[in-house]
Parts: sequence; C-alpha cells; structure tokens
Amino acid sequence: MCGLGGEFRLDGAKPDLDAVARMSPCLERRGPDSKGTWSHGPVAFVHHRLKIIDLSEAGSQPMVDDELRLAMIFNGCVYNHHELRRELEGHGYRFRSTSDTEVILKAYHHWGTSFVDHFLGMFAIVLTELDTGRVVMARDRLGIKPLYLSETPRRIRFASTLPALLAAGDVDTSIDPVALHHYLSWHSVVPAPRTILSGVRKLPPATVRVIEPDGSSTEAVYWNPPATHDLSIGDDEWRERTLAALDLAVQRRMVSDVPVGVLLSGGLDSSLVVALLARAGQQGLATFSIGFNAAGGEIGDEFEYSDLVAKEFGTDHHKILIPDDRLAHGVEGAIAAMSEPMVSHDCVAFYLLSEEVSKKITVVQSGQGADEVFAGYDWYPPLRDVPRSQAAEAYAGVFFDRPSSGVAALLNPDRTVDGDPSLAFVRDHFAAPGAESTLDAALRIDSRIMLVDDPVKRVDNMTMAWGLEARVPFLDHELVELAALCPPGLKLAHGGKGVLKEAARGVVPDAVIDRTKGYFPVPGVRHLDGPILESVREALTSRAALDRALFRPEVVNGLLGDPNTARTTIGANVLWQLGLLELWLQRTGL
Repeated sequence: MCGLGGEFRLDGAKPDLDAVARMSPCLERRGPDSKGTWSHGPVAFVHHRLKIIDLSEAGSQPMVDDELRLAMIFNGCVYNHHELRRELEGHGYRFRSTSDTEVILKAYHHWGTSFVDHFLGMFAIVLTELDTGRVVMARDRLGIKPLYLSETPRRIRFASTLPALLAAGDVDTSIDPVALHHYLSWHSVVPAPRTILSGVRKLPPATVRVIEPDGSSTEAVYWNPPATHDLSIGDDEWRERTLAALDLAVQRRMVSDVPVGVLLSGGLDSSLVVALLARAGQQGLATFSIGFNAAGGEIGDEFEYSDLVAKEFGTDHHKILIPDDRLAHGVEGAIAAMSEPMVSHDCVAFYLLSEEVSKKITVVQSGQGADEVFAGYDWYPPLRDVPRSQAAEAYAGVFFDRPSSGVAALLNPDRTVDGDPSLAFVRDHFAAPGAESTLDAALRIDSRIMLVDDPVKRVDNMTMAWGLEARVPFLDHELVELAALCPPGLKLAHGGKGVLKEAARGVVPDAVIDRTKGYFPVPGVRHLDGPILESVREALTSRAALDRALFRPEVVNGLLGDPNTARTTIGANVLWQLGLLELWLQRTGL
C-alpha cells in the first residue's frame, strides 16, 4: 500500500520534475516508510512506500527492470504473488526480490495487458516500456485502489490522490456541473471518470488504459461479474459455497510480512472475518472498535456486540472511545484526507479509528462491501417486485437524496444543468445487458459505482491518511462473482444478506446475526451542534463561499437556522452535505 504520482509527456519535452516533486508531500502519509523517484525519456515517477511485503530495499519503488526494459510504480497488494512467482519462474523468469511489485513487472512482460486477469488483489498500476515509451495504467476490478488523472494536450499527470495533482499545478479547478448534480443526488457519489473538478478525472475500476507516446490511447474493461443466476444449486449448497468463498478471501488477505488485524464494528460482516481467522488458528488477533458519545437521541457505539465477539474468539481487543473534544479534530482531519468530498459521517469514524490503530499495527481487514454484494441495505427489498421497465426510476426513488428538481432548488441558477444527468446515468447503466431483475440491476450499479465511490474510497482515504493498509475480503472478486450468481430471494431473506446470515450460523454468535442492522455511528456529525456546526456556518458564509455562489442564499440561511431537521431520502443531514462540500473546497485551497 503506497502513494504514487508522475507525469508522461506527449510533446517531446522532458517531464516537469518540479511539478512531480510538488506531488510528494500529498503522498507521504500513504507511504511513510520510504520515498523513490525515477525519470527516463518522457516519463517521471514518484513513489512513497508503506512496507508490507518484502521489507528490504529490494522491494522499493519505482522498480526498474533493465533486462526486461520496464519500469513501474504500484499501490496495493497482489495476494497470489507467491503462486504467480512460481508460475513465472517456470517460464524462465528470475527474481531479485520477494515483492509482489516485481511479480507484476514480470507478469506484464509475459502476458502483456492481460496480466491483470491473473491478479487476486487490489491495485493501481502505472508502468512504462523503456524502449517504446508506451505507458500502461490499470486499476483493480472493484476500484479499491484509486488513480487520478490530469490531462492536457502536452502531458498526462497521475496520482493516488486528487490533492497531489492540484499541488503539481496547471489544473482546471472549475466545478464540473454534472458531477455537482451527482454529488447532490447520490450523497456525494461521483461516478468515474468524473470528479467534482473539471480538470481531474479518475481511471474507472477494472480498466486497463494504454497510452502511446503520441497521446493516442485505448481503454479496455477486463472484468464484469456474471449477469445471470445459477438456479441449479440448492439453499444448503449456497450457504456452504458462500462460507467457503469468504473463508478463502479472508485467508488470502493474511499474506503479509507484518501482522494483520481486524476492524471490528460488532456487525455481522467484520465479526465473520474475526471468526474465520480464529477458526483457522490465528492466535492473538488484534481487533479494534471505536465509539462516540450519544447525541440527538442516537447511541454512538456498538461495543455490546464487538465486546461479545472479542470475548468469544479471544482476540487482543482494543476499544477506543472518542471524547467529544476530539470530534472536531476528527472532522478537520477527515476532510483533509479526502481525495474527493465525501458526505458520509463514517469518514470521521474511520479517520479517528485509523489514527489509533496505526499506532499498533500496519495492516487490517475490514468488512466493507458485504451490504452491496449480498443485498443488506433497506432500499433493496422495495425493489424486488418492481417491473424491469421501471427499474431506474424505482432505484432513484429509494436511493437518490432528492429528485433533480430538488437539486435545482438548492443551487444558484447558473450552477444547474439541463435535464437529469444522474437519472440518465442510472438508466444507461440499468439498460446494459444482463441484470435480469430490478434488484439485480440495483446490486450491479451499487457494487460497480456506489460502492467504489463511497464506502471503498472512504476506507482507502481514511486509513491511508495514517499509513494503514485496509484489506476488504468481501470484495474478493471471486466472492463477488459467486454472490452475483446467487438468486435474489436468498440474498433478501432474513431482512437482507440472508445467505450470508445462514452461512454464519454456528460460526459467529447468534446475537450478532439476529441483531438489528447497525451503521458506523457518529451522532455528533449526523446531529450538528457546537464547534462542528460553527465550522459549517463559517464555511458557508465565508467570502470564498459567497464568491463561489454554489447554493441559493435563502436555502443556506434556512438550513443554518434549523440545522438538523432537513434530511435526504436515506436520512443524511442536508446542511452537512452542503457544508462538507464547501469545507472540502476551501481545505484544498480552491
């Protein structure tokens, strides 16, 4: 897990090394253990390393193979690198390190751009062929690791974070009006390739992009989950296959040269990860839970359940209670860590949790993705019987924060767009082949779009802000493929995640399986008051906000007068949604 950046010149000039150097401070916290730079011809790389696999200098990046005439930088982890190494050695390749980085280099030389088909893991890769000048970029199937791009006719810059590209300079920082509409429709989700800024884009998940020295490029999507169900498998076998696939996914993510812990929320998903590791004989497993003081009638912790799981499996448990006077610090730090504005209050929880966990350990497993893959959210059951012809509108009705008219009511007139680009995006996505039912279409868009640019991005940004690598076994692509084949009724059973709950019987305590679904609670952000409310007020009434003029003044004034009543379709605080965007824009210097 690391931070990467660089530049590829398209005009025959040398890379702007000063611009690349300016990226470096924005990447350092992602990889605090070492730094490397490299340039050759039209390409320059910078890399900050978090040492997880092959702790020696042989695993350092940028990695250059003079014999194969390749150089690369990489962020992530290839969990099956041992198996691939043996396979490549059988083809005559020799290795000088035990790192997964070197396996990627050899794999590209052997398989070309289909090298990604052989990887089990999470990754953002940029490599160059020294002799041809060609550059290849790749991102993992579920978009767990980010890759941001800033392009002009003269050059392409790339980085693990959007602020790194801003630091390099020469970026169009105007607000993308379509992205702004998405932000206010999908509770801050902006689907790739867009970002909130017109001059920054992101490589979509499961994509390989090849860029020639003249600037011409091609993009290929190399993975899609299955589009039909397997009705030949009985319920008991589905339960067994699901547990076996998750067990394998969890074991894969123990590949490391440093200890691996677990973020234990007390919910079913993270509890299953702990249980499977304990069942496999893992001793002294470090687990971490976080809690906050209650606010607005909402409790701020789930310690009752995380304590139960920790005791059941004898983990080395760390229970972290965040006092109110640290919450404002957490909000400020979380916003600073965001590559894009993310409205979920979970960001603050993950940021503060990661701060504490990173003092004790470098790698953790986490339970993100199970709800999107196994239909755990409460907006899925209402979609079950909706005709496929009405799918897009039904999905928007239960999931969008507000209709397009509601978006227009928030924005100043010159910030609105014609039509409803967010609903149009959903319609196009739902119209793609496959996804037999409305529920299937909803699960597909959530796992390919919403998951990537909300929960997954949230976890990556907040953990990497503290040099902590988070691994997500529920996003093992083979487990995701299995879940896609599973009939909808089995997933919706028992209030959602039915097949997963059945698989968990006898593995985790029944009290965890049968409890009411919880969320990562941060009541002090959901119910704005005190210093956080004042920060939002200052941001939205500042000269910068008034000059930017995104939102109608009467709307902002009304929300500031009554900060906790207005809610989105799924219950998020509307004032926080507007304030967070302005806070992020000001924090990034825009």
